[in-house]
Amino acid sequence: MPVVVFSLLRLALFAVCFVALWWVGMRSWLAAIVAAFLAWGLSYVLLSRPRDAAATYLADRAGRQRRSEDDAAVEDAADDAARQDG
Repeated sequence: MPVVVFSLLRLALFAVCFVALWWVGMRSWLAAIVAAFLAWGLSYVLLSRPRDAAATYLADRAGRQRRSEDDAAVEDAADDAARQDG
C-alpha cells in the first residue's frame, strides 16, 4: 500500500505542476515535459517519508520472497535426499 500512496502523491504533484504551468501560459507539449522534471525534483524534496515507507515495504517484501525461495530449496533438497535413500 505505501507504494500506491507514493505513486498517487507523485502523480498529484505532476498534475499540480502541469496545471500551474498551463495557467501561467505554457500551453504546449513542453508543459508536460517541464512539469515532469519539476514534479521529479519536488517529489525528491517533499515526499521523502512516503518514499522511504515505499522502499521499506518493497525491501521487506523482497526479503520474504527470498526466504520463501530458500525454504523451497531446502524442502527440494530434503525431498531429493529422501528419494535417493528410498
